[in-house]
Amino acid sequence: MSETLRGYPAETADLTVAVDPWKHNPSAWSQRLPICGLALVAAVIAAYMSLYQWRLVDSVWDPIFGEQSARVLDSDVAKMMYRWFGIHDAAFGALAYLGDAIFGLAGSTRRWQYRPWMVVLFGIDVIPLGLVSAILVVAQAVVVGQWCFLCLVTAVISLILVWMAVDEVYSSLKWLYRTWQRTGSAAAVWRVFIGRPVESADEVAAEMVRKAA
Repeated sequence: MSETLRGYPAETADLTVAVDPWKHNPSAWSQRLPICGLALVAAVIAAYMSLYQWRLVDSVWDPIFGEQSARVLDSDVAKMMYRWFGIHDAAFGALAYLGDAIFGLAGSTRRWQYRPWMVVLFGIDVIPLGLVSAILVVAQAVVVGQWCFLCLVTAVISLILVWMAVDEVYSSLKWLYRTWQRTGSAAAVWRVFIGRPVESADEVAAEMVRKAA
């Protein structure tokens, strides 16, 4: 169902508006599709590395560090993470990247306002997990003393995804915060968080759009 049929006033029907402090729409497809594409690339790479960890392939390709990649993927650090979580770190990464792509495709180009819960979940999947992924790659290299080319590729992609997703997450959180400032009501913030219209919150959104115009 179109989000503009769920009770929002007619003036909010424009889904292509820029949002303060940006001069662009952070939920635009031009913003999100590159995120989805990169996330899918990273998911494929991580899935390939997980095949090696599950011993479904005999070796892992590395044009720079050679056998070091296998040592990293078979390291005590990787085995410890498997004992903790019951899943190999590469497989966990593949699931996280796939989640990035799925969340990136969901919702309209004004989901920063109409679906803030979706944007927040997207941000949790991309930003904290992306930073943790990059830190773990570096930590593994320091602890193990070996480097993994494909691990580095996914770490770089993770950091790019963080950079690309920040504006949309910031816009949703700013709108929720300003709604709290305007209403002083946790119930109102919760309503808009789950996608229910609140008149004063719509006014806040309209102000953010006007400032960016």
